[in-house]
Amino acid sequence: MRDELLKSAKRIVVKIGSSLIASRATGLRPEQIERLADEIAALRADGREVLVVSSGAIVSGIKKLQLKEYPKSLPVKQAAAAVGQSRLMWAYEKAFERLHIQVAQILLTHQDLADRRRFLNARYTLTALIGFGVLPIINENDTVAVEEIRVGDNDTLAAQVAHLVDADLLVILSDVDGMFTEDPRKNPAATLIPLIPEITEEIERKAGMSSTFEGTGGMATKVRAAKKVGEYGVATLIVNGQQPGLLPQVLAGGSGGSLFVAKERRLNSRKHWIAFTLRARGQIRVDQGAVEALTQRGKSLLASGIVEITGHFEAGDPVSCLDHDGKEFAKGLVNFPSELLGRMKGLKTQDIQHQIGPQEYEEVIHRDNLVIL
Repeated sequence: MRDELLKSAKRIVVKIGSSLIASRATGLRPEQIERLADEIAALRADGREVLVVSSGAIVSGIKKLQLKEYPKSLPVKQAAAAVGQSRLMWAYEKAFERLHIQVAQILLTHQDLADRRRFLNARYTLTALIGFGVLPIINENDTVAVEEIRVGDNDTLAAQVAHLVDADLLVILSDVDGMFTEDPRKNPAATLIPLIPEITEEIERKAGMSSTFEGTGGMATKVRAAKKVGEYGVATLIVNGQQPGLLPQVLAGGSGGSLFVAKERRLNSRKHWIAFTLRARGQIRVDQGAVEALTQRGKSLLASGIVEITGHFEAGDPVSCLDHDGKEFAKGLVNFPSELLGRMKGLKTQDIQHQIGPQEYEEVIHRDNLVIL
């Protein structure tokens, strides 16, 4: 299964971590960027379509601005990103120019992906670039995106790009070999897991956080990214990007890295967008009858099943649905603002019409706008 998945993947998103191409001591590492460019060119020569999501802008800017430590204030982070992004892109431009490959810079924010029209426009642009044989190099627009800097997570961005372009495979290049049975730093006897058929709670518990200066994520963010794209039918490969030649070798069927298999139940693009791109503006806790109606019978959410409303949201906003224990089990686009819904909760349709008045919708969240997680 593993070899077949890796060999057949045609459209691949490759995420390159900061620690692979930049450091506080040296700034950008052009020799590493050139080596990775060679490997990506080899994939393209093999008939693959490749998109790159690259970290490294802030770390590069830190070196250029001669900062002694990773900046804590938002304006300094944004300044470092502004300085570092141009240098990062110039390094990629030079590395691929010698290989006769054109590159294009794409900077995205969460707002670009959360707005459905802008999401689709980004998809069309990236598809057009691929059609022209151009290699898109994508990063968060850290100079303006407050939340993106606060999260600092290009693994999640790479997962969203994989969904954006209907990729076959997400590759996360890191400074670790992959997913281990235990933390190899604490237990030298830990072994690499080459194939992970399903992301279970045990797998999620094993994922630890990075403590390196250059990396702002860790195995936890990589596993979360794999889980997100897995719902869309995209497999994820975590592999050590520090080993020369390993990436094309693994994709040709060789050993190395950890492959997370995608779920057979593939969400359509719009429902995946609701579930994993949009950020919930509030929470709706429902009773057990509503949980069963939504999860087992494919019904819409009605006001009669609502127990509690949390947060402030408007009609059309994304909200999380919680069960009696407060665990999120679904997410959807709500038809009513929180203030009105607070008055409607627990009421049957006829009681709503009698006590509050006729409403445009009967459903609080229609099943077409609801995703079971």
